[in-house]
Order: sequence, then C-alpha cells, then structure tokens
Amino acid sequence: MDHGAPLVKFMGLTFNLSNILMITVVSAIVFLIAVISTRRLAMKPTGMQNFFEWVMDFVRNIINSNMAWKDGGRFHVLGITLLMYVFISNMIGLPFAITYDHTLWWKSPTADPVVTLTLAAMVVGLSHYYGVRVNGFKEYGKGFFKPMWFLFPLKIIEEFANTLTLGLRLYGNIFAGEILLTLLAGSLATGFAGTLVAVLPTLVWQGFSVFIGSIQAFIFCMLTMVYMSHKVSQDH
Repeated sequence: MDHGAPLVKFMGLTFNLSNILMITVVSAIVFLIAVISTRRLAMKPTGMQNFFEWVMDFVRNIINSNMAWKDGGRFHVLGITLLMYVFISNMIGLPFAITYDHTLWWKSPTADPVVTLTLAAMVVGLSHYYGVRVNGFKEYGKGFFKPMWFLFPLKIIEEFANTLTLGLRLYGNIFAGEILLTLLAGSLATGFAGTLVAVLPTLVWQGFSVFIGSIQAFIFCMLTMVYMSHKVSQDH
C-alpha cells in the first residue's frame, strides 16, 4: 500500500509511466486478439474466430437494443474495441501487481481515474461529433432546447454529469477491488495462520472481481451506445 506512481515531467506536463505502460500493453493485447481471430477466416468458424464473432454479435445486440441498425451500425467497431479494451484493462491487474523500489508499475489502467475519465470524455466527445455529423449543426443544437427551451442549462449539466459518472463508476469499482486484493495479499504474507485465514477470501474475491470487471466492461459499452443513440437516432 506504501507505493507511489512513476511520474515524470516533460514540457510542463506530468506523465504517469505506469499508465503509459499498461495502456500500451492492453492495446497490444487487444490488437493481437483481433489479428489472431481474423487472420484465417472460414465459413465455419472455430476457435478464436468463433469467439470474435460472438463478441461481434454481442455488441450488435447492444446497439440494436438502443437504436436502429441504420443509425448505430457505424458504431459497431467502436463498441467491439471499447468492450475488449475495458474488459482486458479490468482483468490485467487482478492476478498480481508489480512494484519496484516502492513504485507501482503493473496494475489495471482502469484503476486510475485519469484513464477512465479520459475514456469517458472521449466517448461523450464522439457522441457530440456524430450528432453534428449525422444531423447537422442546426438540428444538433435544437436538441439542447427540447422539449422545453428553459431546460438548456440542465442539458449542459447532464453532459458533464454523464462524463463524470461514466468514468468514476468504472474507476471506483476496479480500484476498490484491487485495494481489497492488496490487503488480502498482505494477509497471505503474515505467516501460516494468516495464509489459512486469507486464502479462501482471496480466491472468492478474485472470482468476484472477474465478474465485476466483466459487468463494468458491458456497462461502459452499453452506456456508450445509449449516449450515441441520444445524439444520432431519429427516435430521440
């Protein structure tokens, strides 16, 4: 628990090297999964291709539950990428954490609010971009004054609230899980008696963290499509 983050300053900005490392590792894993799953496509999918097609169908169902495919089909690749990226980010820090000289290097990137809020800001920003691109700036702007013009301030507050809740929900769940696992791992190192007491809760919490990480990836992808549908769907 007494570890810090590897921070460096460059051109007046502060960079967390641990976040950069883990973001790069997770991105590489997602890229490799996509390449391996699609390098030998077959009419009767097996193995990794079967898994990837299941992910594609899963995201397609998320989109269809929020908007018509003619509006949401353009977000299919975005949804697949976000689902896989957030899921792997949530999982990668569960088996272990790596510290060197009291500095934490290996962890779940989504256990850092900077990462999750950046993802949330990207999603909300994209929703506005596609809102203007699909409907035009005039129609997009009218959406902030519907159903009543005086709701405009609340609409602005809602956009900031969506960003905060989307990012902080993901961060809070993953960070809390890793903190508890760290405490349980500390109990395992206190001797034979501590190991006996802590080993079962550790295994149970590991399994529960996998479940929570999976649910949070699904929720992040689902809310992304909800926000997109509000901006591009003709039914909203």
